[in-house]
Amino acid sequence: MHTLHNIVVAPIVTEKSNLQKEENNTVAFRVSRTANKIEIKNAVEKMFKVKVLGVRSTITRGKKKRVGKNFGMTQNFKKAYVTLSKDSKISFFEGV
Repeated sequence: MHTLHNIVVAPIVTEKSNLQKEENNTVAFRVSRTANKIEIKNAVEKMFKVKVLGVRSTITRGKKKRVGKNFGMTQNFKKAYVTLSKDSKISFFEGV
């Protein structure tokens, strides 16, 4: 059983996600690898008290990294793009 904070791990704040937020009212989150779209939708609606219209999710593969002579990989993670209704709004940096 997932809790709300285990499903939605963190918001993704990049230039691309800010553009999508302004143009399409879509917010990006880093979510649990085992969470499905219904769980993500319910978690976002309960946490932020907004109306969710749709959820798109993708698994981002880890990148190869090198430290000295050693090679490794960063972890795979799952992203969810959550489309909100027109009257709903989530602001991460209010008052900054």
